[in-house]
Amino acid sequence: MQVLTEINDDLARLTQDARNIAVITGAGFSAESGVPTFREAQTGLWERFSAQDLATTDAFYTAPALVWTWYRWRQSLIQQVEPNPGHTALADWQRWLAGRGGELSIATQNVDDLHERAGAQVLAHLHGSIFEHRCAECGVAAELPDPDYDGFQAPPEPEEPPLCADCGAHIRPGVVWFGEMLPMEAFEAAAAAIRKADLVIVAGTSGIVQPAASLPLLALERGTPLIEVNPEPTELSDAMDFCLRGPSGDLLPALAAAAGAR
Repeated sequence: MQVLTEINDDLARLTQDARNIAVITGAGFSAESGVPTFREAQTGLWERFSAQDLATTDAFYTAPALVWTWYRWRQSLIQQVEPNPGHTALADWQRWLAGRGGELSIATQNVDDLHERAGAQVLAHLHGSIFEHRCAECGVAAELPDPDYDGFQAPPEPEEPPLCADCGAHIRPGVVWFGEMLPMEAFEAAAAAIRKADLVIVAGTSGIVQPAASLPLLALERGTPLIEVNPEPTELSDAMDFCLRGPSGDLLPALAAAAGAR
């Protein structure tokens, strides 16, 4: 394993040779755009709770208004931030490879739309999307207007979630809560992309939340090179061939440039 703070010749050659790249992104990636991670302290209505307390089925059934308002507030916050240079670099790299008969597949653990807003196509949202909603009981999809919140100021009071037009149960966010199964179609698509890749990049993920954290390890079956981009060591670092220490917004543009994509 090589631990680096900038692109060296070995890493540059690896990116230049790669024609089929799989990328996995996590919470640290979006944190660079201003989206709070689940490890950050809560404020306002939620100051007595951790994000893990709120992101469960039990929490929603116990305090639906509190959980619903927290997710709608996070949706507002996401809508008010912008993709960072890491998002843009992946979008550029993806287009550049596609124009040369290659492919860069993105599977993200993030529920935001920052990759798409940067111009990238996302293969898999492993933990769902905060912009989608469905009935908590019958599962019917629900179309809702954008929340009328200031994403940087917590609402003064919790708001009850709307009711399903079909069965009358509460509408819930279309995300994967702790203890729930990942969407199998998304997980299988991400696994297939990793298995066929000739380079795998893991950016901004702690490697803690399973089963998504196990996906990069599928590359080990084929001896595919693995690159981690993260400011700090993670649970996945020991499995990596290269560990780039620093922000995704700095290092991914440098990686894309080393590949010739920028």
